[in-house]
Amino acid sequence: MDKATPHPLFKLATELGPLVVFFAANAKFDLFVATGAFMVAMVAAMLFSAIRYRRISPLLWFSGLMVVVMGGLTIYLHDETFIKMKPTVYYILVAAILGFGLATGKPLLKAVLGSTYPGLDDAGWTKLTRNWALFFAGMALLNESVWRNSSTEFWIGFKIWGAIPLTFLFALANVPMLLRHGLARDDAVPAEPGPVE
Repeated sequence: MDKATPHPLFKLATELGPLVVFFAANAKFDLFVATGAFMVAMVAAMLFSAIRYRRISPLLWFSGLMVVVMGGLTIYLHDETFIKMKPTVYYILVAAILGFGLATGKPLLKAVLGSTYPGLDDAGWTKLTRNWALFFAGMALLNESVWRNSSTEFWIGFKIWGAIPLTFLFALANVPMLLRHGLARDDAVPAEPGPVE
């Protein structure tokens, strides 16, 4: 694999690693220490990506910015609300960006994940983008409902045992549709991430 191409395990580590740090720090200390640790872990993931692969993906930039801003407000104001709202804001922004892409005829997921789904046709990219936009909108509503109507510990448990499994299950639920639209055909050529025509 090219040194400039992040390994799939690295992508997974940058998504889940900072969350693991957050959960571990919260179990040992409290939410504010965990938030600080979360921020440090995200910045570390971004720095590693910049050094190792000479680039930081748009998704990692976006996630890192959200964590630093909302985490910084949480610590500075000593108010748990901001870190609890961070997933909601993240989900809404992603859903809005994907929705905008659909409205303008450009399924933006193709620009970010082109090489991840070799052989996927244009209809497949459109459906995948639509599905994830709806999923993120639903997750925003779910996160708001959980943090506003439960304890901090329950919300953290929900992030571990609710949000993460739901995301994996939703990804798996899309596989049959992706296969119907050319994913992993024998003659599939990975689409390189880049501008959507």
